[in-house]
Amino acid sequence: MDINADKQPVTKSGWRTPASMVLVQLFTTGMILLSKVSIGDGMFIFALLAYRSLFGAAFILPLALLFERGKWREMGWCAMGWIFLNGFIGYLVPMSLYFYGLRDTPSSYAVIFLNMIPLFSFALSLVFRMETFRILSIAGSLKIVGVLLSVGGTMLISLYKGKTLRLWDPILEHHHKEQQTAQVASNQLRGTILLLGGSFTFACWYLIQSRVLKVYPYKYWSSMATCLVGGFQTAIIGIILRRDKNAWKLGWDLNLVTILYSGALATAARYCLNSWVVAKRGPSYPPMFNPLSVVFTIVLASIFIGDDITVGSLLGTVTVIVGLYTFLWAKSNEVPDK
Repeated sequence: MDINADKQPVTKSGWRTPASMVLVQLFTTGMILLSKVSIGDGMFIFALLAYRSLFGAAFILPLALLFERGKWREMGWCAMGWIFLNGFIGYLVPMSLYFYGLRDTPSSYAVIFLNMIPLFSFALSLVFRMETFRILSIAGSLKIVGVLLSVGGTMLISLYKGKTLRLWDPILEHHHKEQQTAQVASNQLRGTILLLGGSFTFACWYLIQSRVLKVYPYKYWSSMATCLVGGFQTAIIGIILRRDKNAWKLGWDLNLVTILYSGALATAARYCLNSWVVAKRGPSYPPMFNPLSVVFTIVLASIFIGDDITVGSLLGTVTVIVGLYTFLWAKSNEVPDK
């Protein structure tokens, strides 16, 4: 990977680049909330993940045919092997862990772990010596501060609740009552462990993804193939775990909306917008908007499905966001090795 990639010249694109990143975070928020409701209503998680990935592949395929026409012929056995591993590490394992963690925890808590992926990526890059770390430099010190604030904020949310703020009545009151009952039996510790495992595996996926793009440097075809392979892998594991046909049936209900939304907007549209913004503003620009998904999820989850907003969750969320922005700012302003 080119160490000077973050130093691309900024292209004038007006309000479109920040607006695109806000849309990406809204797409992420919508996916989490819809998935939370579908899972809470009893949808089999592996069925949700399998259909979502296959629909995502179907939505990305036209983009691959349009922008990378004929490049599928260059996908050799080596690339296919890496894509198979990419689907396993980048979709099957992390998404399964994350969605089972989402089942056990509030959506406003689960979304924080998606924002901690850059911290895990940073730790892995240090372990594998993919980047240097100068603890005495300003950037190095700020990275440490950012990591400590993010971890501390997450622990604050998990361990301290405080006063519950009743700001409005949830729109889906029936679901809210069911959710309150389910939360009594839920396992916060188990959910936290699963969310941590999912975020850590996502970070591992970035290392594999960089290798995939070196072997097969066509982003749309590799993404489509990864979604396709990941969908089939998830379906196979799901069929082994549950062979009940009713668990795999789709109807004209919220589950179908969740799958289509996740495939079209949270997968294909999000990928296209991210790619366009990276081309305009560089790879360090999109992560700066990731903490917005935490704010959106807290507010919208409270409005629609009745997730409690507590003093502890607000303090912890602010701490995590400050930590993430501190880390990302230090990361984007560090001086690369010559």
